[in-house]
Amino acid sequence: MKNSIIQLLIKIISDNAVDRATKYLGSIIAVIAISAYPAALSAKMLTLKENGKSEKLEMTGKTWAEKLGYPKGQKVLLLHCDDAGMCPEANAAVQNYLGKGFLHSAAVMMPCPGAKAMINWAKGHPAEDIGLHLTLTSEWSHYRWGPVSDPSKVPGLIDPDGKLWHEVPDVAMHASAAEVETEIRAQIEESIVMGYRPSHIDTHMGTLYATPGYVKAFFKVAQAYHIPANVIDLTYPEVAENFKKQGYPVNDEVIKSVNDYKMPRLDNFTSVGPGKTYEEKRANFFKLVESLREGLTEIIFHPSVPTENMKTITGTWQQRGWEGDLFADPMVIQFFKDKGIIITNWKEIMRRFDHKK
Repeated sequence: MKNSIIQLLIKIISDNAVDRATKYLGSIIAVIAISAYPAALSAKMLTLKENGKSEKLEMTGKTWAEKLGYPKGQKVLLLHCDDAGMCPEANAAVQNYLGKGFLHSAAVMMPCPGAKAMINWAKGHPAEDIGLHLTLTSEWSHYRWGPVSDPSKVPGLIDPDGKLWHEVPDVAMHASAAEVETEIRAQIEESIVMGYRPSHIDTHMGTLYATPGYVKAFFKVAQAYHIPANVIDLTYPEVAENFKKQGYPVNDEVIKSVNDYKMPRLDNFTSVGPGKTYEEKRANFFKLVESLREGLTEIIFHPSVPTENMKTITGTWQQRGWEGDLFADPMVIQFFKDKGIIITNWKEIMRRFDHKK
């Protein structure tokens, strides 16, 4: 059963035209199915949260936004740039929009060629919310990277080319939780040695949610460094039940890991979806935000400068270029104002959390 699930996931990957870097994060819980939930798995399950779709959900009790001191019933958005450090084009977009105040949060892929430049920029801009996009895969066909740690210490993370595996199922089949913990600690330590302590950590392609063991390692490391991770609060019974009804593999072991986690959590998580034109992409984004329930929601996207080099890396270069444009768009800025939406980041979340302890 485990192998058939992995084969199905791989088929979905090859059949799906969506950027590899977003397909798992569009449904951050879904990849736990690889080993946590040996049940029938369908393509519908994996795409319920993809392409910028979300569903309203009535919450009972306090949301995490309210627990952190935001007004009751308020939508609070954490707009997050993934893939900083991947290449110069990603760095240029992130630095431009963060520097101009259009965006408020980003995370760096430490194994990638542009990581050092992005970390150096973060050191020079200490007020910005720059975390680490913990990276255990190297998904592109020709633009690839290996681990930060000594490969001899993490052999299960290494593919036949000496790089990190292309896809999440490959990681789950080969790498132990101990190897995963070794590598994510190495990525955090490399940033710290360079003189920058990341403000948060999250997971590239959702890999750290691929097995319950990875989840435990992720949360363990976050708490050991007191650096918040992007954790969805599945301990709300209605939230867990809603994910289960949609086909998400949320089991007791994962819920216990979430329940034992001692730092702030997200009420919701989703991603910016594609569009055939920029205008369609913007309209889809507005629909996504309108559909969100109250509480703290992280929305991820992958802004980049659409250069000729970027076109050689990914076929979704145009989508990434539009995502760079989106949050500097006066219509988007006005939309947030009209809807009374609060924009936050991980630094602000932790200030609120630590103040309330």
